[in-house]
Amino acid sequence: MNNYRMDLGRPASGRRRLKDLLLQSDNRFCADCNAPDPKWASANIGVFICLKCCGVHRSLGTHISKVLSVTLDEWSDDEVDAMIEVGGNASANSIYEAYIPEGYTKPGPDASHEQRAKFIRSKYELQEFLKPSLRIVSGKSNLSSSSKSFMDSFKSTSSQRMEGMVEFIGIVKVKVIQGTNLAIRDIKSSDPYVILNLGQQTVQTTVVRSNLNPVWNEEHMLSVPEHYGQLKLKVFDHDTFSADDIMGEADIDLQPLITSAMAFGDAGMFGDMQIGKWLKSDDNALVEDSPVNIIDGKVKQMISLKLQNVESGEMELELEWIPLDQ
Repeated sequence: MNNYRMDLGRPASGRRRLKDLLLQSDNRFCADCNAPDPKWASANIGVFICLKCCGVHRSLGTHISKVLSVTLDEWSDDEVDAMIEVGGNASANSIYEAYIPEGYTKPGPDASHEQRAKFIRSKYELQEFLKPSLRIVSGKSNLSSSSKSFMDSFKSTSSQRMEGMVEFIGIVKVKVIQGTNLAIRDIKSSDPYVILNLGQQTVQTTVVRSNLNPVWNEEHMLSVPEHYGQLKLKVFDHDTFSADDIMGEADIDLQPLITSAMAFGDAGMFGDMQIGKWLKSDDNALVEDSPVNIIDGKVKQMISLKLQNVESGEMELELEWIPLDQ
């Protein structure tokens, strides 16, 4: 599993080592559906995958599959090392697809979402194609150390299985920039963090200690289902010895961003321009109108929110729409 490590030693940067691994012939096609030119990866499983399969992987939860973009996300050295340790899609599939039943057909690049979701959940969540001795017994596994962490923490929930059947239309990248004049929840300050929720998916920022004007500049990815609702934002004060106190909330309407992006199609064909707008009103939490712009070939939206149900506080975010074919 680790023969390739000799060629991808530590002197090179993590980004370069990851790129070199992606150039292996078996990694030029999605591990799950064989779609060409995958741009996403499951860092703890050790496979490169396409965007359509990426949406299903995300729905499994990070305890099973931690999805990262090869080009958009920052990778730690440990995450790159884990990918190299597995050795690529062929090595991983030799384990995860070792016992595919005779006559069973893997989904292809044009498979429906239902076919794709059923196969990926059978392969990684239910472990139906693993050698029986490698399947989880009392929470332990004999798989390689690179994928052991996700196998040891393996647990499936009904809500995650339901999300796996949802058709995704794209990804929204949310950059949590900063908070301003946030509410005091400790003696003189607060330890704020942000939680974002879209459907069954939840992401969380780091905690900023003793700061009412925290700066995060953190980026988080959320898969957008076909029937998406509002993106919900909540700010909390971290407490060590008691329940965390809420510091305000706001709902974000994704429709202006998504409908504008889909109307223009390939944003890379256009110069910088405004293509839409989310208007401030008494029914939303906007501080001011929020334009949707094409900037350097990407569809982005700056948003300033006045936190609701709290005495003070504003949040600044940037949204970016990533279509399925990117």
